[in-house]
Amino acid sequence: MQLFYNPTLDLSLSQFNFSEQESRHIVKVLRKKEGDILKITNGKGHLFEAKIISAAPKKCKAQVISSQKKHQKMHWFHLVVAPTKTNDRFEWFLEKATEIGVNEITPVICERSERKKIKFERLEKVVQSAMKQSLRVYLPKLNPAIPYSEFLEKDHKGLLFIAHCDDGEKMDLKRRVAPDKDITILIGPEGDFSPTEIDQACEKGFLPVSLGDARLRTETAAIVACATVNMINNG
Repeated sequence: MQLFYNPTLDLSLSQFNFSEQESRHIVKVLRKKEGDILKITNGKGHLFEAKIISAAPKKCKAQVISSQKKHQKMHWFHLVVAPTKTNDRFEWFLEKATEIGVNEITPVICERSERKKIKFERLEKVVQSAMKQSLRVYLPKLNPAIPYSEFLEKDHKGLLFIAHCDDGEKMDLKRRVAPDKDITILIGPEGDFSPTEIDQACEKGFLPVSLGDARLRTETAAIVACATVNMINNG
């Protein structure tokens, strides 16, 4: 099955147009023609079947045949991750986290962050592509990058965790995760969170957790956290 993405699609529409970029891909690259059936998601949990009624490369038009709503299996899962030094490693993380299953991602700029800016539009495309490739119908919410201290000042709900490498009492993440709770996990930069940042998070109710004995890269730690939460929720 091949999945397409149209964020404007909802249950009130009987016909719709794909974006110019998606239209070109459907008509020119995939050689789809009038009468062909496509599967489309709006990224909000709906899966639509639609028939192409106009295969124009700049404005492919389709008619909705059927739709169904797929419900998420787990509660809200929010990964808060410091951008990696190189773009490709952070993009790899976004791709794999989307494939495994995550609801929201917030890049945070920490004291030891080596990269302070991200290309938000490019990262959004990475997430969209990973959603389609993995046949998921929920598009993770990708937030703009914000300072770490600013993120901590926001309201947070559910289980709150910070994964860090400093000494101190920590419990394995898999022993802390509960399948019926919202979860937020903080993952630091290559140099880890500073002691001050760890203290600030703990004061806001975040519990220190371990992801294992090995020292992991930022993107690897984030994927381990993502896989652990997904395993507990779908086990």
